[in-house]
Amino acid sequence: MNVRDEEGLGLRPNIGIRGLNPTRSTKVLLLEDGIPLAYAPYGDNASYYHPPIDRFDRVEVLKGSTMNLYGPQTIGGVINYITPVPPQELSAGVALTGGSRDYFNGHAFVGGKGLLLDYVRKQGNGARDNTDTELNDINLKGVFDLSAEHQLIARANYYAEDSNVTYSGLTDAEYANFGARYNPFKNDEFDAERVGLSLSERWTINPASSLTTQVYWADFSRDWWRQSSSTTDGQCGAAFTAARRAGTAVDPDTCASAQGRLRDYYTYGVEPRYRLTHGLFGLSNELQAGVRAHFESQDRVQLNGTSPTARTGTTAESNERRTDAYSAFIQNRFGFGKLSLIPSLRMENVRYERKNRMTGASGDADLTELLPALGLNYQGSEAYTAYASVHRGFAPPRTEDIVSNSGTSVDIDAEQSVNYEFGLRARPVSGVAFELTAFRNDFRRQIAVGSIAGGSTPLAVGETLYQGIELSGRADIGRLLGWSQRPFMEIAYTLLPTAKSESPLRCVVTSGTTCAAGDPVPGSAAGKRLPYAPRNLFTGTLGYEHAAGFDLRLEGVFIDDQFSDFANTEDAPADGTGQVGKIDSSLIWNAAANYRVPSVAGLSLFVTAKNLADKDYIVDRTRGILTGAPRLVQGGFEYKF
Repeated sequence: MNVRDEEGLGLRPNIGIRGLNPTRSTKVLLLEDGIPLAYAPYGDNASYYHPPIDRFDRVEVLKGSTMNLYGPQTIGGVINYITPVPPQELSAGVALTGGSRDYFNGHAFVGGKGLLLDYVRKQGNGARDNTDTELNDINLKGVFDLSAEHQLIARANYYAEDSNVTYSGLTDAEYANFGARYNPFKNDEFDAERVGLSLSERWTINPASSLTTQVYWADFSRDWWRQSSSTTDGQCGAAFTAARRAGTAVDPDTCASAQGRLRDYYTYGVEPRYRLTHGLFGLSNELQAGVRAHFESQDRVQLNGTSPTARTGTTAESNERRTDAYSAFIQNRFGFGKLSLIPSLRMENVRYERKNRMTGASGDADLTELLPALGLNYQGSEAYTAYASVHRGFAPPRTEDIVSNSGTSVDIDAEQSVNYEFGLRARPVSGVAFELTAFRNDFRRQIAVGSIAGGSTPLAVGETLYQGIELSGRADIGRLLGWSQRPFMEIAYTLLPTAKSESPLRCVVTSGTTCAAGDPVPGSAAGKRLPYAPRNLFTGTLGYEHAAGFDLRLEGVFIDDQFSDFANTEDAPADGTGQVGKIDSSLIWNAAANYRVPSVAGLSLFVTAKNLADKDYIVDRTRGILTGAPRLVQGGFEYKF
């Protein structure tokens, strides 16, 4: 997985899987306990919210044909965050962490009798100047056995964030003159609030079958006031923009403008899922089937203020967007002894509506897709499992892409691909485990939106191909060699030799002077490597676990160089926007130490150091140069009782 930093605190996830662009995690499906986590997974899958990772028990990453059980994004992967099971016995815990750049993290929980209350408070300065954040997250989960056959799981979550963070990156000259931490936009502000509720009822009909029904609702509100959205943004005037390109320090207080992108998203739905084990054809079978009705509403307003700190102004945009999605799936696992055959079929029907409240123009569109899949598993022994799958991937266009602001239906279909994988999961000897997978994602139609490369790419589609190999594994060296000590090694490696356009990406609609509808995007051509698709990703860990209760870890994270535009531009052009040019490879070293205090049950002490060498490096050029976090040293304790 390619997990890209943005502001230094992990607030906006940028996750790419198998070469797909990580920007805003638009090509993955994020779930929490199987429920959509993103605020508009059908109408606008860009993620501007991520719950604190502290409160999750584990993370599942699903790939291959298994994704057909979920949706709508079924190409790169599905990431499912699993919350802890509430305890029956009274228990509690607290963890406090502090560190450099004014970092503080407080995490507390208390649970018992099937209830769990979890609270996280985080604050600190991000990767650049004038980026600081405060957030609070409260999560309540309850598991109730209503009877021997019925179990109810209830969840409620409240999240609030107040961040001083900008959208714009740096120009090449700003980066050269002022360094990686520079950010002049002290007046930019991001406020977000989310309330989420869900109920899951599991009905055990008999030992062979069950029905689980989930009902969910979420309200996400985001106000982002900023004086610049990119290094080419002319909001503060031509002289201001020219000064940035020249590498001259600018004062945002002299810019009599602040634009507010005010967004409210409402998401709700219901999904029953049925499981049945049966003996059809004399085989060992497991059937899964389900349907879902999912609804999204977007209320989008832009206000243009006339002072550096304005929080109101003239209405420049007022849009209402609705997306209704209905889906159904069926999958059956046929067991032939050691071999399992797993065919499945998913149907997606999406209906879009968009209304421009400033002009009264409105329009609608719809699409329907059938998504077949086939998986194979061969359990050769307890130590070896071979697997393979093929499935048709699906990612719907955004509401704003399929219906224009004038109400016109745009001729763009869903993103389509045929995805293959085959691999081996093995434990060849005691203490060694690995997984090796070859994959191929062949897009008949990939959608590139405006933020995918170069910051100004218009809506475009084209044929693309991604193929490579993934390897992950762990070796417990002490167990392998029969030592009493316990050193270990872990690796995660992706080789992506192919990530290329097989045809020029062509503009769907006319985009100013950039290109006309049907014309190739400037710089795009068959054979060009796709942007933000590094050839090599490697994470390696060397560690040592001691029976006395401490463990040490040293981690190296390598990300290969990558292009930032479709033309594969090597050197930054003379205009110096920071949006174009190859991003050099980076190797970042991290370390951690943990100690479980033997004299105090439940008490652990820890210290971490991220980016040990304090390396300056570029992670993104989409809206100008974004840099990785500086060296961060943090320490604290966790006490469970």
